[in-house]
Amino acid sequence: MKKKNLIIFGTRPEAIKMAPLVKEFKKHNATFETKVCITAQHREMLDQVLSFFEITPDFDLDLMKPNQNLYTLTADIITNLKSVLEEFKPDYVYVHGDTTTTMAASIAAFYSGAKVCHVEAGLRTFNKLSPFPEEINRTITGRIADYHFAPTLTSQQNLLRENIKEDSILVTGNSVIDALKFSSEKVISKTFLDIEIESLKGLVDESKKIILVTGHRRENHGQGFINICKALKQLAVENSNIQIIYPVHLNPNVQKPVYELLDNIDNISLINPLSYPAFVWLMTKSYFIITDSGGVQEEAPSLGKPVLVMRDTTERPEAVEAGTVVIVGTNTEKIVQQATKLLNNQNFYNSMGMLHNPYGDGTACEKIVQFIKKL
Repeated sequence: MKKKNLIIFGTRPEAIKMAPLVKEFKKHNATFETKVCITAQHREMLDQVLSFFEITPDFDLDLMKPNQNLYTLTADIITNLKSVLEEFKPDYVYVHGDTTTTMAASIAAFYSGAKVCHVEAGLRTFNKLSPFPEEINRTITGRIADYHFAPTLTSQQNLLRENIKEDSILVTGNSVIDALKFSSEKVISKTFLDIEIESLKGLVDESKKIILVTGHRRENHGQGFINICKALKQLAVENSNIQIIYPVHLNPNVQKPVYELLDNIDNISLINPLSYPAFVWLMTKSYFIITDSGGVQEEAPSLGKPVLVMRDTTERPEAVEAGTVVIVGTNTEKIVQQATKLLNNQNFYNSMGMLHNPYGDGTACEKIVQFIKKL
């Protein structure tokens, strides 16, 4: 009898990292019946990723609502998953990382009696408010999960310190590298056509050093984003040989300071959020990246791109230790100092850009499938 898998995700980052797992399980249809359920915690951005990876969900809860909050979202996910779990009766439910979808789906799967498999398990900052609510989401999921697919040895050690049984943990590397291998090859192929990438080609000034910026973290809202914008403005004014490209998150707490402080500066391009393939293409064109994103910290080293992280803590210390990432927080002076160093000191740039990626070799999903086969 086939083992029944239900892969659940709801946001764009989850979709990117779970898409390769869906595709890997689909290669083994003789052993597994695999279905996909999306909560659509993010709607439009999620749909873009599904289209790019050619995945059609079997269940779409379509839960995104105006003025959604963590209380209603958590309750809606648990309640709406009940009928899906009762209908399909999966043996294994796969959740990813640290979103509200992850935490709520793991609870619902536990209630149903399914085994919970946590992909990207064991990341910790040990500060429940940073990032919020992600640190608690992944910790709760870690207590519920039956199997833990840790991206690194550091993540494995975090789980062992929490008394998770060693034989339930598998170190796999991060599935985002699996996704990036597939995606970067696809977006630079001559046969891949994408209107958004074609428009970006007209925006990017390849005679300049491209600095790609992303920012969205709740803990940076307010003064944090004001400080970030001041740093970006100073960098742009002092360095005419750079072009800062900033796909601005749709959250009003991000949009307001960014457009008030950075609009109408010649070498700063403020653009709408990008689809995943367009973002991958832009990463390949960038000189370095300034971000508060977790996924970018993992992806950029595989492309040889240094990263400045606008956070005070990171649950991905491996990249800091490897030297591919420098934490700058939201300190204006520190952001400017480290960015200027990357622009002007070639040895420093090379030391960050040419290091080994600590997050794996792009075979995480294959390792997960082989592990589940043996259960």
